[in-house]
Amino acid sequence: MKSLAILVLLCLPACLTFPLDRAVKEEDPNMDLVQQYLENYYNHAKDVKRAARRKDSDFKKVQEMQKFLGLEVTGKLDSNTLEVMAKPRCGVPDVGQFTTFRGSPKWGKTHLTYRIVKYTQDLPRNAVDSAIEKALKVWEDVTPLTFSRVHEGEADIMISFAVKEHGDFVPFDGPGKALAHAYPPGPGIHGDAHFDDDERWTEDTSGTNLFFVAAHEFGHSLGLSHSANPDALMYPVYNPLTDLDQFRLSQDDVSGIQYLYGSPSSSPEDPVVPTESTPARPRTLNRCDPALSFDAASTLRGEMLFFKDRYFWRRPLWNFEPEFHLISTFWPSLPSDLDAAYEIDSKDTTFIFKGNKFWVIRELEVQAGYPRSIYTLGFPPNISKIDAAVSDKEKKKTYFFVEEKYWRFDEISQSLDQGFPRLIADDFPGVKPKVDAVLQAFGFFYFFSGSRQFEFDPNARMVTRLLRSNSWLYC
Repeated sequence: MKSLAILVLLCLPACLTFPLDRAVKEEDPNMDLVQQYLENYYNHAKDVKRAARRKDSDFKKVQEMQKFLGLEVTGKLDSNTLEVMAKPRCGVPDVGQFTTFRGSPKWGKTHLTYRIVKYTQDLPRNAVDSAIEKALKVWEDVTPLTFSRVHEGEADIMISFAVKEHGDFVPFDGPGKALAHAYPPGPGIHGDAHFDDDERWTEDTSGTNLFFVAAHEFGHSLGLSHSANPDALMYPVYNPLTDLDQFRLSQDDVSGIQYLYGSPSSSPEDPVVPTESTPARPRTLNRCDPALSFDAASTLRGEMLFFKDRYFWRRPLWNFEPEFHLISTFWPSLPSDLDAAYEIDSKDTTFIFKGNKFWVIRELEVQAGYPRSIYTLGFPPNISKIDAAVSDKEKKKTYFFVEEKYWRFDEISQSLDQGFPRLIADDFPGVKPKVDAVLQAFGFFYFFSGSRQFEFDPNARMVTRLLRSNSWLYC
């Protein structure tokens, strides 16, 4: 069965403020609540029972939770962490910034029907109708999707208010706890949204605001899971604006839904890339576009990464199916529109550059203390950004390309070599600046410049093949 989204309020005692790396008595009921929270939302092993075995894994899971929810990453159950854990939230696991359900389920059509099967007594029927219509319009405005209401029969999205057990084996649990849940797209119950009628539903924020919860749940009905962006509608914690007239979808929500369905003017089959200047009309991003160029490229733990705008393709060397992801799904703190990237595989470290700053990823985690200035690496102040970079693991040298020149960095002394910069044309004859990205693979350097790619043999000091940039994506 596909994932079910449930808004849950977990009531954790205020006294639970000790660090998880301290031994805890087996019978402590507080730890059972924490264990349940980690199991439900962070895929924590359920067979870890004894404190001696669980303290380290609990500590890491709390760190994972804190990072996702935008808290200080300490691994301790401090007051801020407990406060967030005690707020209403969805019951699906917290994974990445805008994200879709496993397998990215979506509707195979652009016109969907909905039906309000059972109303709440808290609001007049016309107020419920209005809130539901407004919540669906939130998604309709940024996609090719349209919605129409039916009054009988089976609709794609069946909406009902219920209490306790209501026929889907996921009972509600009274006021103040489970607010609502919704299923991802699919036949039968999938796509349906249920609201706990033990809550006090309101048009404002004096109770539980129906419009806000419904808009969130319909995101699940359309195929979105949770976002790590606290400003996003799909963030798991219920926290509506005081002034709901000011409500707008965040760019993260827009990116997520348009990844599935496209923009209002594009084909729903194509993923799209929103631009900051024209977010309402993003352009399509097609990996097999013959004009495709990359912002940056790097290896990472035996895989190849190709960055473009907010996205990247992830391709294992021996796998014929590249994956397509939002950068912020993996690394929420990284910017989009990167300039350069390279890996030092002996240190399991990847460097990411944008403008005059760089970030370090180690063991798939962005390291604390970053970004730092490129000038800490020794670059002169007239260099505002790096165009491309690649590290030669045999020579332990890293090459930084800026316009028609390049610098060489010694990984042992951690300093720029003397006698640089030099002209790219002198040492890499046949490679045409400007260089957008560079990879090293199979004994060659691959220089990306626009839609072209130069395969360079460093031993023969010559270009051996001219390829399309997207040839690595099997186009």
